[in-house]
Amino acid sequence: MSEPVLTIDDLTVALPAWSDRPLAVEGMSIAIDRNEILCVMGESGSGKSVMAKSILGLLPAPQVRVTGGRIEFEGHDLLQASETHMRGVRGGRISMIFQEPMAALNPLMKVGRQIDEIFEIHTNLTPAERRARVIALFADVHLPQPERIISSYPHELSGGQRQRVMIAMALALEPALIIADEPTTALDVTTEAQILSLLKELQTKHGTAVLFITHDFGVVAEIADRVVVMRHGKLVESGRTESVLRAPQADYTKALVAAVPSLTPRHVTPIEPPAPVLELRALDKTYAARASLLGAQRQGVRAVQEVSLKVPRGHSLALVGESGSGKSTLVRCIVGLETPDGGEILLEGENIAGLSRKQMRPYRHLVQMVFQDPFSSLNPRQRVGDIIALGPMQRGTPKAQALDEARELMALVDLQPDAVERYPHEFSGGQRQRIGIARALAMKPKLILADEPVSALDVSVQKQVLDLLDDLRQSLHLSMLFITHDLRVAAHVCDDVLVMRHGQIVERGSTTEIFANPSHEYTRQLLDSVPGKQWEH
Repeated sequence: MSEPVLTIDDLTVALPAWSDRPLAVEGMSIAIDRNEILCVMGESGSGKSVMAKSILGLLPAPQVRVTGGRIEFEGHDLLQASETHMRGVRGGRISMIFQEPMAALNPLMKVGRQIDEIFEIHTNLTPAERRARVIALFADVHLPQPERIISSYPHELSGGQRQRVMIAMALALEPALIIADEPTTALDVTTEAQILSLLKELQTKHGTAVLFITHDFGVVAEIADRVVVMRHGKLVESGRTESVLRAPQADYTKALVAAVPSLTPRHVTPIEPPAPVLELRALDKTYAARASLLGAQRQGVRAVQEVSLKVPRGHSLALVGESGSGKSTLVRCIVGLETPDGGEILLEGENIAGLSRKQMRPYRHLVQMVFQDPFSSLNPRQRVGDIIALGPMQRGTPKAQALDEARELMALVDLQPDAVERYPHEFSGGQRQRIGIARALAMKPKLILADEPVSALDVSVQKQVLDLLDDLRQSLHLSMLFITHDLRVAAHVCDDVLVMRHGQIVERGSTTEIFANPSHEYTRQLLDSVPGKQWEH
């Protein structure tokens, strides 16, 4: 065992008096060795991020503050270090990779300059030497055409490229420790696999220690040397990755492992599918070429190409593909937010393609959406009861009746009926997603479009929401089009799968058939990219 690069001893962090518990972190003790990847697991609210911010002295004091313990790093207790010393530690000896690079990168500054600034502040290199270092870093993280990338703004890069820029930034000063806070949560499965492989490669190459914060067991199985499991601010289990995943000791860890969706699809008895609620026939959508503000001509994009599909009544269909595959454009066409250039959209046998907003009004209640981020899709100034009741009220339901139905729907999604008086911020992420489901059900739809509804949720909450959606589909005989890039999710709740790439359906069939014997190379690539694929509990 090598010498620890960082040691946390009996760390305790207090929360404000109005919080749901007094301590965010309680008596936490861990050590990270050099050249090691230590994964910290736990649900939202477990204290993972608070512990990480404590290391760098980034807690929002005095509301959240360290009340005890030590954090030893290179001979210093970081909790007692001066601000001058911490400025040298942050970004220099300890770097951080954030979950959302678009929020962490300056949108008004070219990405090359953002890394050049680090060298300008912390080193005596000349401008030419700094540029050479930035290009070398970009090449190190496998960014294509580094000389071009350094002159790009964040919005001109893909999500995976932006995350690679963040990794390059973290490696700039060759730190002893990198803290990676959910760096792959928002990425497609293939991009996620690339980023995880890159982190492992760079960690081995540079001998850096990595503290990786995640709630994804697939990620843990893919890259971790050791695992620490946290709950309510306390350490509940730690050990080598293989032993924790294969033979967890704590009941909480066992519950988390059991909640991970399996890549083995559920068994479905083949039956003759009933009439489709939704049918697309040769749907086509092209975004025309247009000039940019600088006069350059932007190339047109054929986002959806002759797509045909059916969603039978009472069935669930997964639409799987990476960002840019055309999934979102397809959904926007179905709900009338985009006008297709060709083809038909048959809803209950009626062609709604190309209808105006006024003409779409009688059909809107038949199709409802459950969004990826319920917090941004719920009005923070309205009580949840009013949010759920709004749609029925606009269709003529009296307010008192609509609110009574809202209470019934809250009970249906396993929330307290009296909670209709509360606001969205008073609920957890999983509870807000349940509210989003209740709002969709309030319109008594025939079809629900679920757009990545569990991608941001903890593994146990994810399973609860997936099971809830599946139970509601069966009990209410709903049809569901499930848009996802997580193949474990598709295996858990969907009868059939369509694989979409570059606007085209490249493979379709039952979930069991496609997972057992994928015929298209792209489908095989997606399945091979699932983190922790070799680990099945």
